[in-house]
Amino acid sequence: MTLVVIGPVTNDLVVIGDEKSSNVGGATYFQSFVFEEFYTDYLAVVNCSDEKLAFEFPNPDKVRVVLKQDTHFFENNYPDKNNRDVRHQLSNFCRIPIYPEDLEEILPENIDGFVLNPLNRYDFPSETVEYLKTFNVPMFLSIQGFLRVCDVKVNENYTIKLDNFDELCTILEGVSSIFLDEAEASIIGFDLDVDEMVITNGSKGSRIVGDGDIKIDAVECVNVVDTTGCGDTYMAAYISSKLLFKSSEKAGKFASSIASQKIERHGPYCKNE
Repeated sequence: MTLVVIGPVTNDLVVIGDEKSSNVGGATYFQSFVFEEFYTDYLAVVNCSDEKLAFEFPNPDKVRVVLKQDTHFFENNYPDKNNRDVRHQLSNFCRIPIYPEDLEEILPENIDGFVLNPLNRYDFPSETVEYLKTFNVPMFLSIQGFLRVCDVKVNENYTIKLDNFDELCTILEGVSSIFLDEAEASIIGFDLDVDEMVITNGSKGSRIVGDGDIKIDAVECVNVVDTTGCGDTYMAAYISSKLLFKSSEKAGKFASSIASQKIERHGPYCKNE
């Protein structure tokens, strides 16, 4: 059985104060490092225009590239290096949707679940989500990309604003878990046909809203180095634990710990030796 993780790989510019670095990014990229450690039977499916980006993943043999005409670009700007909860983003908002026919020859025979990581509203058309629901396996979905719309143009890219849309409720019907932050939760509300909402709030911790409301404290970081991809890391760690141990509270505590470890180093998660 295989966990299938789907979503764009990106070219990123990270700006922390006066320091700049160019990196590979995207939720699926960051998550693959966590799954490689804690849920090794996974397959990453990425949409982009450059097949060579697959070699940036921890195990390129577990990556399938859906070639498109463009690649997502994001600039993640942290103006105050001492407060990583504040981030300004730009994106090229490229339109490279993944369709059912892109996946039909890629998906494995036996599937544990799907992890969907849209980075903007165009990545997963509704027909793709409905196609994946026909497999009748757990589906874990990151909300953020579905809410992102273009705002102000800056050079060749755009600032990002978040906005709900009517079709989202239908897309989310029957999804096992959705992952979002407190600002996104305030936009879409809580009256949704999903099993649980996993809501992160940076250094203030997280909570899991399902049958009840479970509060998870953030694990304190000794040295905050790089918060880009922290939410993606949390999500992958949560899913790994939830699939293995079936406990939301245990999964939240584990995810908080792994996200904290990721923050203390540059780049994606790497197990502390």
